[in-house]
Amino acid sequence: MHKIVAFVCLGLMVACSGRKAETNDAQTSILTTEDRLSDSSAYAKDRRFLQKHHSDLVELQLGEAHALICPAYQGRVMTSSADGKASYGWINYDQIKSGKLLPHMNAFGGEDRFWLGPEGGQFALYFKKGDPFDAEHWQTPAAIDSEPFKLTDTTKTSATFSRDVSLTNYIGTRLDISIERTVRLLDKSAVDRLLSIDMDSLKVVGVQSDNVITNKGKQAWTAETGMPSIWVLGMMNASPKATIIVPFRPGIGQPINDSYFGKVPSDRLRMGKTSALFTADANYRSKIGVSPARATKWLGSYNPETQTLTLVTYDFDPRHRQYVNSAWAQQKEPFSGDVINAYNDGPLRPGQPQMGTFYELESSSPAANLAPGVKQQHHHTTIHIQGNRNQLNKLATQLLLTDLSGL
Repeated sequence: MHKIVAFVCLGLMVACSGRKAETNDAQTSILTTEDRLSDSSAYAKDRRFLQKHHSDLVELQLGEAHALICPAYQGRVMTSSADGKASYGWINYDQIKSGKLLPHMNAFGGEDRFWLGPEGGQFALYFKKGDPFDAEHWQTPAAIDSEPFKLTDTTKTSATFSRDVSLTNYIGTRLDISIERTVRLLDKSAVDRLLSIDMDSLKVVGVQSDNVITNKGKQAWTAETGMPSIWVLGMMNASPKATIIVPFRPGIGQPINDSYFGKVPSDRLRMGKTSALFTADANYRSKIGVSPARATKWLGSYNPETQTLTLVTYDFDPRHRQYVNSAWAQQKEPFSGDVINAYNDGPLRPGQPQMGTFYELESSSPAANLAPGVKQQHHHTTIHIQGNRNQLNKLATQLLLTDLSGL
């Protein structure tokens, strides 16, 4: 438990506030007079703010669908929009505006960011050899936190980034990793194929990141040396009535793992026969996961206030069972981790600061058992859909195994 408390305390050191509601009202104070006189949509405000601090900001556009990407933040998708007005990604205005880097981690925000796992354990990438697994010694590698990726190619609808990095895991294995990441807007036919439904009457944006790591070293990555994984995390704007929806399959073991920060109260994690409903209001710090034995290819969230359904799908083969375990401890089973995670931010105690008003939808690749020169790939796709409840309910019932009528 002391490790859980220490981890939560660490979050209080990382870019507190940075709060952004769905309407972006909290950002008004930092906008100029010129900003206020021009387009006041949430997406336009986010774009102007990011352009002000990142002159190399990449904007993708396909019809009314948009996405903003920061090379300085590892080719991170900061936000997207289905109509050029709504803005779905959470952005930490306060930290970006400060221009300062914080110890341990920099929570810049963004709805699709590239990380590597595992976080803790004997193959940890966030702790040095021999250090205790506590908040004081936890450190996100700069290459996937505060250092830029190189923009190598761009079109109107895609951008490709690369970075070579050398990391040493907790037991002392050096991992020479080449990273390539392509972000693209999906066209209508691609979205229709994924959802198996015609989306003509709905506002839709689909953003896919294609993430590839290559073993550039001379040593194979094995269960004895440590095997990293691709880890993609998306920060979304929290809302008092927003709900994360996590479907699960019949299978062996618990359907939902809620042991990360202590058991989640039953009023915040409601278990059904085919899915779990997890509150996404940024008022209670909590995290859940699903093992490869119980996961489906989907997770998502629903916000009735904006009539927005968010769907996340990712590369997943149920036959692959080795996923890294990121728990902050020496582990008996370091490759028995979860394939997907969902996180709700919140303070340690009422009235205390927190990272921000966001929740996260996350996916991981299997542990990369790679010989020198061999690659591993992981696609992570985020689709935001706005429409009437009946239309969205058809999608939620089909893909998330959940009826939205109770939300």
